[in-house]
Amino acid sequence: MNLRRDVFQAIADPTRRAILLLVASQSMTAGAIASNFDTARPTVSKHLQILTECELLKPEQNGREIHYHLNPQKLKEIADFIEPFRTLWDDRFNKLESIMKKYQSKQ
Repeated sequence: MNLRRDVFQAIADPTRRAILLLVASQSMTAGAIASNFDTARPTVSKHLQILTECELLKPEQNGREIHYHLNPQKLKEIADFIEPFRTLWDDRFNKLESIMKKYQSKQ
């Protein structure tokens, strides 16, 4: 059965976000990643599988080891999707701040 993973469901999990933060600075093996968590290695392997299926991580075979690299292009796609929402809320907060400053100056 071939499940299609949703990237936003993948990054909704705090453990997977922590894995992304770990791998952001350097590529790591599954064992090195797992050593940063208090969960069983198969659990971390499942998280790595999901992140790989979503193309957030790229596995690279290096001899007998697999090193996981962050896929910046996929992260950019997420950021590009979120950017209009961030801009919208920034504008709303700026307007609210302006209103609050006007209100405070009247008092």
